[in-house]
Amino acid sequence: MAQPRPTRKKKLGSYPHLMVVFSITLALLVIGLFGLLLIHAHKLSNLVKENIEMQVYLERNLPATELLRLQQDFSRKPYIAQRDGKAQVRFLSKEEGARQFIEQTGEDFQQFLGDNPLRDAYILKINAEYSDSLQMGRIERELKAEPGVHEVQYVQSLISSINQNVRKLSLVLLGFAVVLTFVVTVLINNTIKLALFSQRFLIRSMQLVGATSFFIQRPFLNRATWQGLVSGILAGLLLLALLQYAYLQVADLRVLRDDRLLGALLLLLVVLGCGIGFLSSYRAVRKYLGMSLDDLY
Repeated sequence: MAQPRPTRKKKLGSYPHLMVVFSITLALLVIGLFGLLLIHAHKLSNLVKENIEMQVYLERNLPATELLRLQQDFSRKPYIAQRDGKAQVRFLSKEEGARQFIEQTGEDFQQFLGDNPLRDAYILKINAEYSDSLQMGRIERELKAEPGVHEVQYVQSLISSINQNVRKLSLVLLGFAVVLTFVVTVLINNTIKLALFSQRFLIRSMQLVGATSFFIQRPFLNRATWQGLVSGILAGLLLLALLQYAYLQVADLRVLRDDRLLGALLLLLVVLGCGIGFLSSYRAVRKYLGMSLDDLY
């Protein structure tokens, strides 16, 4: 007569963890994708702001030494945008300005004026942090006080419009981020609670034989934390793969890449996975520890 196969002893804290890891990974991936949207939108708004130009028109017949001094002074200003370690300050001579005007309009004003009335100028690109109306007004007054500067011009209405639109977009995206984080947290919490539902009688059995609450909770909390850690890492890897694919398809997206914020996002996914997994498991186990036997059914 064949001997019955011994049943495998159920280990405390063990449940179908692959399903839990898969569910948490997908939930964190959704947060990661929205985080990428926020990062690229933030980078895009900064690029738009840093392309705002301020024209500084100079007094006539300034010597070369004075032009060099002005360029060096402008380059040292904290509000001048930097790109690849180089200050975004460009000199525009009156001859080049006349040539650009003729190319754009098709009319040579020097022929009937007999002279070039334009002035030499420096074109300054302003750091995104200083692109609001109040800061731009202060910068304008500071530049006007520079010796050798005749006039400072910039499009005030454009700056106000850009800041207003960026502010509205930021509020909308922030609202979506809060709602999405709440939804994902609920999904992860319900996933872990559902997985622990099958362990409720085992938890009660351990409680009846005198096991302490900490002893019962520990394996569940450890496993939930590891599941959150693995899920966060997997979500981060999937996110990087999708991002790399997007860059291959649309090469111009690389301009909006921000490695510092991207690294913070990947770390946030891991922390969220571990934190939500730990807290959800803690709440679920505490719930079953405090339930009566009738309620467990």
